[in-house]
Amino acid sequence: MTKLNELSPSEGSHKARMRVGRGPGSGKGKTGGRGVKGQTSRTGHGMAGFEGGQMPLHMRAPKRGFNNPFPKKLVEVNLWRLAQAIEAGKLDAKQPVDAAALIKAGVIRRERDGVRVLGQGELKAKLDVRCHSATASARKAIEAAGGTLTTVVVAAVEAAAEG
Repeated sequence: MTKLNELSPSEGSHKARMRVGRGPGSGKGKTGGRGVKGQTSRTGHGMAGFEGGQMPLHMRAPKRGFNNPFPKKLVEVNLWRLAQAIEAGKLDAKQPVDAAALIKAGVIRRERDGVRVLGQGELKAKLDVRCHSATASARKAIEAAGGTLTTVVVAAVEAAAEG
């Protein structure tokens, strides 16, 4: 039986790394495989995408659309997840379902910028849902079950919009 201290990789399966700049006998001494002088021979040279002053490809390419620098990070909750929490007894259908109730029930971990309700799944319980936004199908399903859906703007989002 092999002991732990006698374990070694198979012969030829691991190649030792090249140690550059360790004398002429190593075959990679002196300039260390970087050639002679210039920007590329120095450490920390070059920037990603830099083309020596020529307009870089990523700047030459046409741009489309808009990328929002301040997107709202909403936590998404499907209807089936709400139904599952009610069946398990973690959510009370008689109380308003808001971010605090969902966190307490373990449906979501944190509120972020608000909660968005998605329409996947079936809902049988009558719920009073208070969220940041909801899809049309979610709104329709909640109202079909006899519940109400109110959109509420989160205080943190308001503060970010003002400042």
